[in-house]
Amino acid sequence: MGNDESAFLKIKCFAMTLMKGCCKMYVLPFLLPMMAISCEEAVEHTAPAIYDRDSVAVMISYGVNTLISDSGVMKYRIVTEEWEINQNRNPSRWIFRNGLFLEEFDKNFHVEAYLQADTAYYYDVKRLWELRGRVSVRTKDGMRFTSEELFWDQNNHELYSNKFSRLVTPTRELEGSHFLSNEQLTHYTITNTRGSFVRGEDGIGSSKGDTILSAPDTAKAKLRVPTNPKAKITTTPSPANNN
Repeated sequence: MGNDESAFLKIKCFAMTLMKGCCKMYVLPFLLPMMAISCEEAVEHTAPAIYDRDSVAVMISYGVNTLISDSGVMKYRIVTEEWEINQNRNPSRWIFRNGLFLEEFDKNFHVEAYLQADTAYYYDVKRLWELRGRVSVRTKDGMRFTSEELFWDQNNHELYSNKFSRLVTPTRELEGSHFLSNEQLTHYTITNTRGSFVRGEDGIGSSKGDTILSAPDTAKAKLRVPTNPKAKITTTPSPANNN
């Protein structure tokens, strides 16, 4: 009986030892990765910003041919290869990198003028156009303007350029380094000018819309009007009667 109990205890101890070994064999492979992960520090995976916020556009359109209204009236037609609207820049602007063709209409939807440029920017808050490259403007009256730069201030209704410009009217051609004009190109100023004039029916020219031609000649008015020469008439007294 005692031998049986001792033998049973030996078998029990051997079984418990075997079970402990099996647990170690199967439990440790699962515990090691967890222990290794817990020992490592947490790493935050972040990517750098692709673009600055200041350069993010609200809209980019390609192959644009659209009408733009002003105060509820269709006023302009824009034709461009790429049109970007960016309100995050200061000041906010429309960008036409690959050229711009713009037509301006009157209230009856007739073309009043058109302009063309290699690159253009429109500052919508200031209502200011900045045209660069080969800039060309033409009105319905035949006025033509070309330059490498032109600003169009829609608030003050002015066109101006600080680069070499050329203006062709029906009666004259003018060139200069500074240009300032109204939107219709009828009142203009050009500094450092040179040009040619065409003789018209009225002498210098015949353009009724050109205010320079229709302005009075103040210098001529101050000149003394010459008189036609006349022969001097002399009279001789009649002899007295001797009575």
